[in-house]
Amino acid sequence: MRARLDLKMTQKLIMTPQLQQAIKLLQLSRLELTQTINQEMLENPLLEDTASDSPEEETASATLDGETEKREEESSERSDELDLKWEDYYTDDDRGDEGGSYSAASSEERPSYEQTLTKAASLVDHLLWQLGLSSVTEKEKEIGTVLVGNIDDNGYLGASLEEIAQTVSSPVESVEKVLKVIQGFDPTGVGARDLKECLLIQTAQLGLSGSLVDAVIRDHLEDLEKKRYQNIAKCCNVTLQEVLHASKVIEHLEPKPGRPFSSSENLHIIPDVFVVKSEGKYVVLLNDDGLPKLKISPFYRSLLRSKETVAETTKTYLEEKFRSALWLVRSIEQRNRTIQLVAESIVNFQYEFMEKGISCLKPLILKQVADDISMHESTVSRVTTNKYMFTPQGIFELKFFFNSSLPRVGNGAENLSSIAVREMIRKMVSEEDPVRPLKDQEIVERLKQNDVDIARRTVTKYRAWLKIPPASRRKRPF
Repeated sequence: MRARLDLKMTQKLIMTPQLQQAIKLLQLSRLELTQTINQEMLENPLLEDTASDSPEEETASATLDGETEKREEESSERSDELDLKWEDYYTDDDRGDEGGSYSAASSEERPSYEQTLTKAASLVDHLLWQLGLSSVTEKEKEIGTVLVGNIDDNGYLGASLEEIAQTVSSPVESVEKVLKVIQGFDPTGVGARDLKECLLIQTAQLGLSGSLVDAVIRDHLEDLEKKRYQNIAKCCNVTLQEVLHASKVIEHLEPKPGRPFSSSENLHIIPDVFVVKSEGKYVVLLNDDGLPKLKISPFYRSLLRSKETVAETTKTYLEEKFRSALWLVRSIEQRNRTIQLVAESIVNFQYEFMEKGISCLKPLILKQVADDISMHESTVSRVTTNKYMFTPQGIFELKFFFNSSLPRVGNGAENLSSIAVREMIRKMVSEEDPVRPLKDQEIVERLKQNDVDIARRTVTKYRAWLKIPPASRRKRPF
């Protein structure tokens, strides 16, 4: 063996920081993209948002001379960005001081934004307010504060009386006495330790203590859950009609008394693309409303093209930030184009869904869309993550349109999507006779009549996904 030097030429795909940034932007949601752009604008002084520009500024930006454009193109070439006309993303800053809608004096008279905000009362705040109005001692108020702090969002006490007694250095009897006071607060049933106690507190408030409703809650909750009304009637020595009446009363009780004070808010989904019908065709429109529109800062741009002597370190810094800004703009453009292509491909594949709804949703996989737009499956997967589409049938996540296929019995018949089959099951159950609900095997047989051949365990799985209880729990006596 001997040592020697060899030259070898190979090709490699290297993930540059710019490419990593482009891939990262591709899979961001709308909110995450806005946050990322705002963060980049904070870190890169060359980036500005054109949304704040006035019409005068836009007019001034259109009066660039030929020599300036030439210098900017040369700068773009030096940064290896030949195919990106970055000059479209900035405007000249010829403005003076902008006048606001309100004078300084009137602005001082107006309340601040924070003063106009309101906050809904939480369950803890509501209970502490009632505790402060109660005729209890200071020690009992201290115990009550600890008890309220251990009540969860559903209104249940999450700690044992022994643990709370140890925390406040008081006997368990004292803690239980204060708990009884809290259990008399609004909402009714708050402070209970389990479902049975919660329902019993509510029946006591309704004056139903000692009634059949009270007895069913105490001794027959499991039978009630499984709708074994005959067993309850036999054990309580009452008629079936009386048991059904008691069950209806129990159904109107609140199993989660803290629900009205839930802190969870409805989040509004802003779609990334809109699908509208125009002249008999569906058109995909990209929603860029609310997103920052980037430009190069006119001040730093003039500094870059200035003939005056600039320190080498300053020039190097500005050129680096300039390239970073161009890459960001280019990555956002590429992201928008890719989302547009993927959305248009999905609309083409799911045309019948756009026309008729979920029952006509076709089976679709990532590879079909990837082949249609000549991209890799991983790219399509990133694009469809946390992106939403507004369609004539409602707002759906892009991943909703990708689902597995199920074979149909008829020869030459098109396969059905799993979502369409689940919709068929949901419709069958909603139209069933409550006295004789459909069993899973009966659903299988009805699906076969519609040329859908699936196993009973698959029906059970789909029913569980739809949160539909089994037939025994859907049954009504009459």
